[in-house]
Amino acid sequence: MIRGFSTRPRTSYFIASVAAVAWFFPVQAQAPVPAAPAAATTPSDAEIERFLLAAKPIKSRAAPKGVTNSIRATFSDGTLTHDAQIQTVEESRQMAPKPGGMELNFRDSWSFNIAAYRLDRLIGLNLVPVSVEGRWQSKRAAITWWVDDVMMDEGERLKKKAQPPRPAEWAEIMNLVRIFDQLIYNMDRNQGNLLITQDWRIWAIDHTRAFRLHRDLKDPENVARCDRQMFEKLKQLDSETLKREMEDYLNQWEREAILARRDLIVEIIEKRGPGALFDRRDAHN
Repeated sequence: MIRGFSTRPRTSYFIASVAAVAWFFPVQAQAPVPAAPAAATTPSDAEIERFLLAAKPIKSRAAPKGVTNSIRATFSDGTLTHDAQIQTVEESRQMAPKPGGMELNFRDSWSFNIAAYRLDRLIGLNLVPVSVEGRWQSKRAAITWWVDDVMMDEGERLKKKAQPPRPAEWAEIMNLVRIFDQLIYNMDRNQGNLLITQDWRIWAIDHTRAFRLHRDLKDPENVARCDRQMFEKLKQLDSETLKREMEDYLNQWEREAILARRDLIVEIIEKRGPGALFDRRDAHN
């Protein structure tokens, strides 16, 4: 079974961000769900990027339940055939409604999916699917690898009261997702865009409404514990690296805001002391 990125409303799936905090709740005390057999080996990031850049679409259809005209397309390079999600949305407004008020400098952009993927890899998170720039019907687009073997999203897991087979590892990963959302000022994380594959790997998808210009943290209380290696990579982020990796997808002010939020995240973790750091047990990383 192949499932992927969600498009608005955020209860559907896509690969390429408020009922907001519901997914932060602790895992419910239910009987553990047996771990499924490991999924087939996934190509490396570099291999996926080459495929998405070189392969040709052989069929396409509208992604279900979306309002941003997202497309699910099947690509082939003559050897490999795989689906991808194509998104061309580019909308900017001075003000837009958000839960509880209005958002200034609203932007919904395909480019943020690529920026999220690149930033994810810079800090060693490895939870965002590969996304590259391409063109679709003469428009610039994010072309994102479709997540294979999805068994449920976080909303479904909570509804079913399904407990992951490795709760401590799950809690660690959720802490990292929350930190990432603070780093990118994600306005649109919800239960539907955290996908869970058959081997209980989490994929964080849909970041077209992230990378706001705010230099504070959206929810600083969500910064609690961090993987030691990811923390070191966070501290090593600098303006030159972000410019080199993201100049085509984030402007100067968006990149500077990342570093300002990074500084606040580092400050919170350091104030919490050594107990705020852990060595990640995720078998996928």
